[in-house]
Amino acid sequence: MIPTKWGERVPGVKTRLHTKDKVVALTFDACGGKEGSGYDEKLIQYLIQEQIPATLFINARWIAANPSTFQDLASNSLFEIENHGTEHRPLSVAGKLAYGIAGTKNVKEVIHEMNDNADQLEKLTGKRPLFFRSGTAFYDEVAVSVAHDLGFELAGYSVLGDAGATYNTEQVYNAISKAPSGSIVLAHMNHPEKDTAEGVIKAIPQLRKLGYSFVQLASMELSD
Repeated sequence: MIPTKWGERVPGVKTRLHTKDKVVALTFDACGGKEGSGYDEKLIQYLIQEQIPATLFINARWIAANPSTFQDLASNSLFEIENHGTEHRPLSVAGKLAYGIAGTKNVKEVIHEMNDNADQLEKLTGKRPLFFRSGTAFYDEVAVSVAHDLGFELAGYSVLGDAGATYNTEQVYNAISKAPSGSIVLAHMNHPEKDTAEGVIKAIPQLRKLGYSFVQLASMELSD
């Protein structure tokens, strides 16, 4: 099969919660490697303090750099641990690039990118991840089909929370505080030196004031 689609909104990638309730899913990526193996403790401790559930997409390289922190996160029921890949690569069958990062080159590499980290997560947590999000959140439709054959649901996003941890505090706040009902928010937990934590800490009280609550992805039905 020759792919004809490429991007973050390829059919089969779920981007929203299928609900009319005033709920938002906060998701945080931990990319690892040169994309960052830091740990935003300020962000995570705020979520714990405020008892805010979140879904954490963890890459294999980040686990290797933060093994004890990973176990702490995985043992906390506030956090749903999901799969952010083995090498943090866009999911392609033709090696396409996204943001300068080379994608997987063929079906074999697609399977490696998803399954190897899923196997590790299952070994470490006793639970196989339900969701996969590729590095950069880019896909082609053939790779999407492979993911579905492997039993993964692909989790995209509807609100860009921190633009790869490049937003300043006000930009993060503006993005997240205006999230409509059913949003999946994408932000990062691997750049403590950036402003993601401050923006999230500022946005969450505003969402609560508007009557929103927060959910993990696994507790909801998702839609494209």
